[in-house]
Amino acid sequence: MVLGRRAAAHYALPLATLGLAVFLQLGLLSARNAVLPLRIVLTGLAIGLVFATVFAALHHAETIAHRIGEPYGTLVLTFAVTSIEVSVIVAVMLHGDDNPEVARESVFSTCMIILAGVIGICLTLGGLRHRHQELKRQGTNAYLAMLTALAVLTLVMPNYTLSASSGAFYGAQLGLVSVLCILLYGSFVYAQAGLHREDFVEEFIGPERRKEIIGKQSIAGNVLFLLIGLAGVVLLAEDIAAGIEDALVALELPQAEAIVGAFIATMVLMPEALAAIRASMDNQLQRSLNIALGSACATIGMTVPAVTVVSLMTGKQLTLGLGPGDTVLLLLAIGVSTLSFGTGRTTYLTGLVHLVIFVAYVFLIFFP
Repeated sequence: MVLGRRAAAHYALPLATLGLAVFLQLGLLSARNAVLPLRIVLTGLAIGLVFATVFAALHHAETIAHRIGEPYGTLVLTFAVTSIEVSVIVAVMLHGDDNPEVARESVFSTCMIILAGVIGICLTLGGLRHRHQELKRQGTNAYLAMLTALAVLTLVMPNYTLSASSGAFYGAQLGLVSVLCILLYGSFVYAQAGLHREDFVEEFIGPERRKEIIGKQSIAGNVLFLLIGLAGVVLLAEDIAAGIEDALVALELPQAEAIVGAFIATMVLMPEALAAIRASMDNQLQRSLNIALGSACATIGMTVPAVTVVSLMTGKQLTLGLGPGDTVLLLLAIGVSTLSFGTGRTTYLTGLVHLVIFVAYVFLIFFP
């Protein structure tokens, strides 16, 4: 009876959330010219709905993953969540005045939240429960190599070109980097799902757990309700991000773009973060890393080309180059990740190192 009610809730919540999202979005639209306190209340209500929705979305995404097998299930979740992030970033870019740095801050925040925060929690909790955990070095190293190339090309290189303003590519450079991102990420997905699938797959789940996750639901129903839930998140997230941006500007807070970028990343990464943490707790570290690192790679590989098209079509300025402090944090997180996974075994101490970097990242957002 309890499981039946829980399953019913997993189907009812996305529908209810989508309906409420449409209603609340109309309310937010009518309140954008209202006083700041009212806008804050409406935005807070929308945030609560978004965080409630991710749990239902996570259930359907996890069911799909176990039905179609790895790595395809992880790719489904990654593409769905990255699509949300792209839509939110584009909405914020087109909202009000130019927001040239919001794409950079969102991509950077995603990398830091994944490499330092999510992986730190996964390794710490997994290490405390299982003492140490094993991973596949070939697949994990491939993730880190691609992430390093994508991150440096898009977030660091713009500061060192000679033919454009600091932190920005000019048209041809931006187009070339976007094409390289698509080709590199597309090649990686092909290798992960085809030629080198064995480097990324970790089949370690008991029959009882698989039966519990899959249940009697049809995969078509899971896909449908996952999309409904994600659509509700998109509808709410666009206005939430815009509302937060307006509030930060009105309050004259520093680092407004960084705070908005961090919020967007946190909000859309919630389903993947929860799935990665759960996999680590179940001693499926490789699947946890597939979800986490795959999300970071997909964010750059898909977001940068998308915002490039928007920038070129609308004339909106796009600044991708990080500042010196953020560059150090990014390279530190990538370097520590490379060392952490180099031996093929992790412990909770490994996770604590990542969490220290994450604390520094969060602190520097508010106290730069």
